[in-house]
Amino acid sequence: MKATAAIAVNVFRESVRDKVLYNLVFFAILLIGASYLLGQLTAGQDVKIIKDLGLSATLLFGVFIAVFIGIGLVSKEVERRSIYSLMAKPINRHQVVFGKYIGLTLTLAVNVAIMAAALYAVLAYMSWGIGADVQRAWDAPAMDPAMLKAIALIFVELMLVTAIALFFSTFSSPMLSAAFAFGFFIVGHFSADLRNFDQVVDSQAAVAVARGLYWILPNLSAFDIKAQVVHAQHVPMGYLAFTIAYAVLYIGVMLSIATLVFSRRDFK
Repeated sequence: MKATAAIAVNVFRESVRDKVLYNLVFFAILLIGASYLLGQLTAGQDVKIIKDLGLSATLLFGVFIAVFIGIGLVSKEVERRSIYSLMAKPINRHQVVFGKYIGLTLTLAVNVAIMAAALYAVLAYMSWGIGADVQRAWDAPAMDPAMLKAIALIFVELMLVTAIALFFSTFSSPMLSAAFAFGFFIVGHFSADLRNFDQVVDSQAAVAVARGLYWILPNLSAFDIKAQVVHAQHVPMGYLAFTIAYAVLYIGVMLSIATLVFSRRDFK
C-alpha cells in the first residue's frame, strides 16, 4: 500500500510539473472565458451557451490530459530505463500500475476542479448585475448546483479513459497508444448505434460483430448529461449511481488486464 501511494504521489508531482499540462488547462480556461463573449451574441441563450461550452471544454481538455499523460506513464519509464531501478525494488508490478493510475487520477481531479471553478466564475460574472426578472426567465439559475452532476460524470468518464490509455501504454508505443485511446473515446460515444446495426445492414455476421463490439466497448455516451443539465432536466441520483458503478466495473477490468500484460513484459 505504501509503495502504491509513493508511486501515485510521484506521478502526481511529475504531472503537475509537465508544461503540456499547464498549456492544456490554460487553453481550457481560456475557452470557458471565450464562451462568455460568444454567449453575448445570442440573446436569451447566453447562460445555456456558456454552460454547454464550459462543460464541453472541461471534457475535451480533460481527455487530452488523460491520454497524453496516461500513455507516457509506462513508456517514459521504459525509454528512460528507470523501470529497471524500479523493478529492482521490492515492488510488485500491480502496485506500479495502480500507483500510476491513482497518481494521474489525482491530477485529473485537480484540473477538473480548476476548470469547474473557472466555469462557475464566468457564470457568476455573467449573472452579476442581471435583474431578478430576467434570471427568473432562465430555465435554471446561472450558478446551478446541478452542473456538479455533469462535472462528476465527466470526471468519472476521464477516469475510464485514463484506464484505457494506461492499458494500451503497457504494451504499445506512445503514438499507437494515443491513437487507440482516442479511437476508444470516439467510438465509445457512438457505441449505442452498434446496438441498432441490424437496421442499417442485412448481414447477420456484421450484426453479430456489431453487437459484440457494443458489449465490449465502453458506452461513454451514458456519461454525457450536459444537455439535460443545461436545459434544467432532472437527472435521477439512481442514474448517476448506476453509471458510476458501470465505470468502476469497466475500470477494474481494464486495470486488471493492464496488470496482467505488464506483469508478463520482460525488461531484461
